[in-house]
Amino acid sequence: MPAIPSPGTVLLTGAGRGLGRVTALTLLRERPDLHLVVAVRSDPVGLAARLAAETGSPRVRGVACDLGSLGSVRQAADTVRELLDAGELPPLRAVVANAGMQAVTATDRTADGFEVTFGTNVLGHHLLIRRLMDRLTAPGRIVLVGSGTHFGDFRHSWGLVPPPRSAPVAELALPWTTPDAHTAKAGRSAYAASKLATVHLAHELDRRTPKGIDVYTYDPGLMPGTGLAREAGPLGRLLWNSLLHLTRVHPSSTNPRASGRKLAEVAVGAPAAPSGSYLDRGRPVRSAPASYDPAREAELWEEAERLVAGKGAYPAA
Repeated sequence: MPAIPSPGTVLLTGAGRGLGRVTALTLLRERPDLHLVVAVRSDPVGLAARLAAETGSPRVRGVACDLGSLGSVRQAADTVRELLDAGELPPLRAVVANAGMQAVTATDRTADGFEVTFGTNVLGHHLLIRRLMDRLTAPGRIVLVGSGTHFGDFRHSWGLVPPPRSAPVAELALPWTTPDAHTAKAGRSAYAASKLATVHLAHELDRRTPKGIDVYTYDPGLMPGTGLAREAGPLGRLLWNSLLHLTRVHPSSTNPRASGRKLAEVAVGAPAAPSGSYLDRGRPVRSAPASYDPAREAELWEEAERLVAGKGAYPAA
């Protein structure tokens, strides 16, 4: 499949900082023929205006979308659908599920009562993609941003993140009740679990999307200094933003500028690998052995559908 053609629209979540911001700027500068919708929690109109001013592109629009609220996600998706159907946006060619968060425990809740990391990183994006699947136009892309933490080994996280918790999806989706649920270690394990679930979701999406819509998991590498630790306490933020810069010698380490440019290329450039692939900074590699589990992938899909079913997961046919 060639690069994503124009006219077309790219939807990007989490464009306000770090990786997402670089991706947005790269798309606007290098593919000015495409329209960009930035779906963010805070000040979407202001963000769109700032991106337009910085790049000189008039083809950027902001939509409010809090991935921790299924109601907000549903409203954002429906706004995009209405703009597409009214001809105010050209056909939707790509959805880039970049936004993500890591909580300091595994007990915090989303607006809908889900464990906040899983609810935001997995369920929020699942709902957004599901409500827009019938508007994606081939050739098109769905790109989910993953993380090497899903491997659960020292090589990919230098021991900074514990392995993902192994539990039924229905348990991972709710605030944890394990003895250590209130600890930072549990919060990091919940993050790893959400990223393993992201790979599972990508595999299942690859089976279910129409021909001509490619699906990828994109691993941006370890990026010290980004906003991922914004929910941590003062010591945790200091460690992530300052001391962890020492990990740049790690082979998985990178920076938002380099990884953002590659994410933009994965989203709209010539395909780097067959649909369903895991891309480590744009290079196809094997994801963790645990990520290749059709039964688990089906479980994740069915549970995600069930958990958002009462919330208007997707429009009636």
